[in-house]
Amino acid sequence: MKKAIELAPDSWLPGGKPDPLIHHQHGHVGKPMSRIDGPLKVKGAARFSAEFPLADMTYAAVAFSTIAKGRIAALDIKAASEAPGVVLVMTHLNAPPMKPTPLFMTNAKAAGGDNLAVMQDDRIHWNGQPIAVVVAETQEQADHAKSLIRVEYEAEPATTSLAAAKAQGTEPGQFMGEPLKLEIGDAEAQLAAAPHKISVTYRTPRQNHNAIEPHAATMAWNGEELRVHDASQGVAHTAWSLAKIFDIDEKQVNVTSPYVGGGFGSKCLWQHQVLGAAAAKLAGRPVRIALSREGVFRVVGGRGLTEQHVAIGAQPDGRFTSIIHTGVTVMTRHNAFPEPFIIATRSGYAADTFKLDVEVAYIDMAANTFMRAPGEAVGTFGLECAIDELAEELGMDPIELRIRNEPEKDPTEGTPFSSRHIVEAYRAGAERFGWSQRTAPGTRREGEWLVGMGCATGTYPYYRMPGGAARITLTRDGRATVAVAAHEMGMGTATVNLSVAAERLGLPLHSVSIEYGDSTLPGVILAGGSQQTASIGAAVIAAQRVLVTELLKLAGNDSPLAGLGADQVGGYDAGLAKLDEPERHESYASILSRAGRDEVVAEASAPAPLELQHWSMHSYSAIFCEVRVNAVTGETRVNRVLGSFDCGRILNPKTAASQFRGGIIMGLGLALMEETEFDERNGRIMNASLADYHVPVHLDVPPIEVIWTDIADPHTPMGAHGIGEIGITGTGAAVANAVYNATGKRIRDLPVTLDKLM
Repeated sequence: MKKAIELAPDSWLPGGKPDPLIHHQHGHVGKPMSRIDGPLKVKGAARFSAEFPLADMTYAAVAFSTIAKGRIAALDIKAASEAPGVVLVMTHLNAPPMKPTPLFMTNAKAAGGDNLAVMQDDRIHWNGQPIAVVVAETQEQADHAKSLIRVEYEAEPATTSLAAAKAQGTEPGQFMGEPLKLEIGDAEAQLAAAPHKISVTYRTPRQNHNAIEPHAATMAWNGEELRVHDASQGVAHTAWSLAKIFDIDEKQVNVTSPYVGGGFGSKCLWQHQVLGAAAAKLAGRPVRIALSREGVFRVVGGRGLTEQHVAIGAQPDGRFTSIIHTGVTVMTRHNAFPEPFIIATRSGYAADTFKLDVEVAYIDMAANTFMRAPGEAVGTFGLECAIDELAEELGMDPIELRIRNEPEKDPTEGTPFSSRHIVEAYRAGAERFGWSQRTAPGTRREGEWLVGMGCATGTYPYYRMPGGAARITLTRDGRATVAVAAHEMGMGTATVNLSVAAERLGLPLHSVSIEYGDSTLPGVILAGGSQQTASIGAAVIAAQRVLVTELLKLAGNDSPLAGLGADQVGGYDAGLAKLDEPERHESYASILSRAGRDEVVAEASAPAPLELQHWSMHSYSAIFCEVRVNAVTGETRVNRVLGSFDCGRILNPKTAASQFRGGIIMGLGLALMEETEFDERNGRIMNASLADYHVPVHLDVPPIEVIWTDIADPHTPMGAHGIGEIGITGTGAAVANAVYNATGKRIRDLPVTLDKLM
């Protein structure tokens, strides 16, 4: 099937004909537009999941296990139950029956971070697993009563270190149903024969999610119907999964999430939503459950550690003959998310031979999950640092080495690129950044500070997941409402899709509204994989075609549009017009008035994303970084960063620039400070707070400049690629390479902390 799709004519596939919006250069698309939810957030009127008022509300607090593996031997909840304001204490002894959580990627609608049955037995699977939930009249009463719970455990031997996990054996990794292993030719032999080569091990640590709004949900039952106000990246996924857990029909669960407060891969379905719903069912009252910052560390997964071996062989002219990128990552037995660090290597550079492999070792800990650019963010640290080391060995400029190995087609799949302009991005970025001023390692000094420049390439796949659907309601007064089960995580989804829908329909912005963040709306759309805009765009294209077909029927033979088909017309000037003859036009108001209709409703699903197997489709970045390293203390400061991006057409420059900068800032955290301190004696996370788990703050962030090619991809909706994850990709390597250029010292183990530079 895959081979047939690869060989099929372009015109047979989604994206085979360019989206007409690509050619619209003077409308809403491509113009800077402030976020439509901005005023609400500034005024504090944007209601988040823990802010929905419900009558007779109760508040939950969660108690967590303190061992990594074993069972609960005794649980004393008497004092907690008798504490002031306590409504109930829920444990495995009185929790309602619940089925195991559907694990993410095991079904199109599955959302679970782990596949465990929540609070159904006395077993402990990781240090931090919820063991009790206190429900009280106030949050303070619930928090106090939780402290009164006494528990005894029967601990069992647990695997809590990478060394111990590897000693027990590793297994082949899989990601999104495909093996994380690929061999083309004899890469080891080519490496051995190469006149120039490097072979290095790189390590990246565990990292945890810390979105601004902690994970929270407000839950209420009405008979057998469950209403959930959640902070969710997948409302339809969560609704279906909760229905499976409580053995009810999917239509009996309604999940809303108008604002997410930051997700980055973490806000799907975790045990706290299940516990909140179970507690609400047991109490017969609404329950608000908001994880503390510590609670997020205990329950919500993050990025798994990696140990990566990268070896590259090259000819004297720099041409790669062999790329080897192998290694190990860790995960738990109750989830299916290894950190897929080889993904970027599969399509980054041309080479004669490849050997790529991710092996998995199993540890008793909280389940891993997606974390912004899963795989790519840490995988490019290994690959791009290795390329920098090889450039040094060859005596070649790092940018020139990358450009010399630019592939003509996907180097491991053999498919053509739908759009790839990374060389243009590198040339423009190098000129703007002043790359020609870069000096030899360790030679530029300003007082106590050593100064250096580094660069790295980032690549992130273009995704469009199945399940996209949309509904368009067009009224006689020329107003349209687009409804789609999408999500606003803070990146401006509603804003950009408002402008896209308005331009596609030929309406002014004030005549279009977007409904989103509700599982009752059309579609099963995940805000993840930088794919939500593409998914919505393809769904709206499909719905508009249905709408246009119906409008042409209503227009009849008395219309200037008579005799035209849906492919011949488009939205223009608050109506429909022939694409190549805009004077053949009739307004929506005229069509509906003559037909005696108040409105027309059109709903449709996007076609299957077969284009992903026909073309190699990616977003690209060229990241440039300048750092200062104090020669006395080892302190590292980033002076400036420039990101030069090739991501197709940029739909809203204002929100896009913010997305790029946000990703780069997260990359600075990955490079310089983020590390989950995991106590290998007992499997407990030791720095479960923002006081101890360091992320960049204002004083850590330098001026960040972003530029882009703005060259449309003819095979994607609107000509656009995803931008949410490409900013972080490559940033860690660019920082590390700049540190080497400043000091002459390679740091191959993130984060780059001063103790490693002393």
